[in-house]
Amino acid sequence: MAMNQQKLMKQMQKMQEDMARAQDQLAAETVSASAGGGAVTATVTGALELVSVEISPAAVDPEDVELLQDVIVAAVNEALRAAQDLAAQRLGAVTGGLSGLGLPGF
Repeated sequence: MAMNQQKLMKQMQKMQEDMARAQDQLAAETVSASAGGGAVTATVTGALELVSVEISPAAVDPEDVELLQDVIVAAVNEALRAAQDLAAQRLGAVTGGLSGLGLPGF
């Protein structure tokens, strides 16, 4: 029985190391999304950090500032959703079937 506990502890330690490595890799990856027909593009890291917002020069009209602000919010939110999907895919591959065990955080 002690051997099974040792094996389980080693597996858990390896999984923690794999998750830390996956999180580091996520922080280095980026996803982008655009809104307003390409008027605004937001880029976010896999760690959910906004790294850039690009605004097409054709999108800037003093009368449309409110619309532009709404489009920026939409682009950032879409990029964040894409980053969350990326994180779920990568971390899901590391944790395997542990989510079905009812363990918190898995």
